[in-house]
Amino acid sequence: MQGKQNIMTKRIVDVCMTVLLLCLMAYQVTGEVLHEWIGIGMTVLVIIHQILNRRWYGAISKGKYSIYRILSIVINLSLLLAFALTAFCGMSMSGHAVPFLYGMVSVSFARRMHLSMSHWAFVLMGLHLGMHIPVMFARLKLKDKIKTVCSAAFCCIAGIGLFLFLRSGMMDYLFFRVPFAFLDYEKAGALVFLENILMLIFWAYIGTQAAVLCRNAHRKTQEKKNPLLPVLFIMAAIILGLVLNMVSGPANGQDFGGAGWSESDETVTTSSSEETAATDSDDADQGLQTADQSEKADPAEVQDGFLLINGGSFLMGSSKSENWRIDDEVQHEVAVSSFYIDAFETTQEEYERLMKENPSTFTGEKLPVDNISWFDAISYANAKSGRTGTVMAEEDLDKALRRLQSLLLTRIWGKGYLYIIREEQLFRMTFQHGLNLT
Repeated sequence: MQGKQNIMTKRIVDVCMTVLLLCLMAYQVTGEVLHEWIGIGMTVLVIIHQILNRRWYGAISKGKYSIYRILSIVINLSLLLAFALTAFCGMSMSGHAVPFLYGMVSVSFARRMHLSMSHWAFVLMGLHLGMHIPVMFARLKLKDKIKTVCSAAFCCIAGIGLFLFLRSGMMDYLFFRVPFAFLDYEKAGALVFLENILMLIFWAYIGTQAAVLCRNAHRKTQEKKNPLLPVLFIMAAIILGLVLNMVSGPANGQDFGGAGWSESDETVTTSSSEETAATDSDDADQGLQTADQSEKADPAEVQDGFLLINGGSFLMGSSKSENWRIDDEVQHEVAVSSFYIDAFETTQEEYERLMKENPSTFTGEKLPVDNISWFDAISYANAKSGRTGTVMAEEDLDKALRRLQSLLLTRIWGKGYLYIIREEQLFRMTFQHGLNLT
């Protein structure tokens, strides 16, 4: 009797952990405060789960090790580690539930680790559940045909889950490619939970088929079933997800062809710039060479559609009381002089017409240009200034460069790129474009 109660308690805890995990993955629905308290509840349930299953840890070093057992141990220990790191880093950023633990580690490190480990916990939780499904349903004694039909049906559902997993950019979160989560706060809450459930089903399905394959390998010869069937189901789910992802267009809300980006909008946003660029598209390089010799025009008199932004001042950096504040932030006042800005983003068509190349990742003539560096932006600005006869961007940096010439140039290597402080950027600008310092 007591044994049945323990099993029932474990099942209730497992169900509650799964529900809370789905809630934690729906940050845009719960909000920051509730998210933190749900995280505290999840941490408590994980501790209770470990206590209820303490005998499992004592039996790790005993008995024979089958493929199924090895895989289960690896998944379980990895899941525990992911939960622990997620909880620790979450508490290190807490501003509501446990604010007294804020800053245990660097906030920037905690944010990246928390983002990655929480998604690893989601994946491993699905695999963990899937590894136990064959054992749970073995008591039902279903016929093989019914099992095959159910596996085929869930294969389609799992494929949709993989599609949503890829489209949501989960791979970027898992492998520390982005420091922040990009969430759709306009999506209906029910839809957010449905998508999370489908994504969890995919990983549970992979775990289930892997468990079936491993358990089948250790059966007696006369009891073994077709080992290719689980492999085919896994491959079918993955292929379905990949195909859906390929035919659905850009992910992460990058489908600019949808609502809010109509053909008429494109025409309006680019018309003023296109009219100016069309007349001199073949003379861009010549404009770069002759800009210094031409008379500088008043920006207000150049009919290029630019808007004047009046100067002012603002406080840069967060206050000491702000959540997720970086340790080396110093709040200070910054003054910005008046400047002109284009009313619309530069399209790839405009950029390529002037620079003779298009480095954008999400290609489309009417889409904004992306994947360009600070130097690329300055080069484009200079090219456009050379055509209109206005002041070139690099000339505005001359005074700043003079003040910084005596400072030590510092190089910092990271992520395969050379990061350079501003004085070296200015030096390179001078060297590349021949700005006279004498």
